[in-house]
Amino acid sequence: QVQLVESGGGLVQPGGSLGLSCTASGGIFSINAMAWYRQVPGKQRLLVADIIDDGTTYYADSVKGRFTIARDTAKRTVYLQMNTLKPEDTAVYYCKADVQIGGDLMVRWGQGTQVTVSS
Repeated sequence: QVQLVESGGGLVQPGGSLGLSCTASGGIFSINAMAWYRQVPGKQRLLVADIIDDGTTYYADSVKGRFTIARDTAKRTVYLQMNTLKPEDTAVYYCKADVQIGGDLMVRWGQGTQVTVSS
């Protein structure tokens, strides 16, 4: 069973930085793409950034220039470095992986980690 485990959330002051990581484990599989989403209570889960297996990245406009997504394929880990954080970045951040097991494509989600930006 493929699982994603996230770490790195917490409380930070506006203008500060925080790094998240997410590691996939649980069997023989390959990962086509990994991404970070975020969600605030009562609202839809939104894509923050993603990275595909050739290294191509995408960022939501709201985080461009402030957040950086990176991936260590050997470690099956994706990172999100968040700089110049704003109160509106406060959310639960979820890691997502598009996983291939044999001929089957599956989506796996992490459990979520809270990021709070507040003074």
